[in-house]
Amino acid sequence: MTKRMIFSGYGGQGVLVLGEIVATIAMQKGKHVTWMPSYGPEMRGGTANCAVIISDTIIGSPIVLSEVDILVAMNQPSVNKFLPKMSNKGLLLVNSSLAPDKAEKEGIDVLEIDATNIAGQVGNLRVANMVMLAGFLKKTDLFSLEDIKIVLEQRFAGARSKDLIPLNIKAIEAGLK
Repeated sequence: MTKRMIFSGYGGQGVLVLGEIVATIAMQKGKHVTWMPSYGPEMRGGTANCAVIISDTIIGSPIVLSEVDILVAMNQPSVNKFLPKMSNKGLLLVNSSLAPDKAEKEGIDVLEIDATNIAGQVGNLRVANMVMLAGFLKKTDLFSLEDIKIVLEQRFAGARSKDLIPLNIKAIEAGLK
């Protein structure tokens, strides 16, 4: 099994963290993993994406140029840029709050998630990435909610960021609903 993924959005939407969480979970499950970030010089507000490959076998290259199996697109420019690179039978998770145009490509499964608005209901727009992670969890069999909680505990273990754990879990649970 090899899954080639792209997580994409504006800088500041947490797409690099989202990809890192997925890669970390896979690594902890004994998979071969690559995580390759890409972002413009603007950072917050500019474009950002990361490529993640998870495989049962050694990965030859961390670059995902085509044949994307899973695309998590947090905004319309991300859909426009990466949709043509998706493989048949791929999965597109799109933040419909910021990508209002219907994403259509023959042979792919599309899940529209009103992530930004759900995050607003949770109380913080910055957890829209965790709402998208809930959609990822629901549509793939790569890991469980417990796996996510373990990695969140590790990722936000510092004293200054420990209060982010309950907020992120609340966003994931809201996304699962």
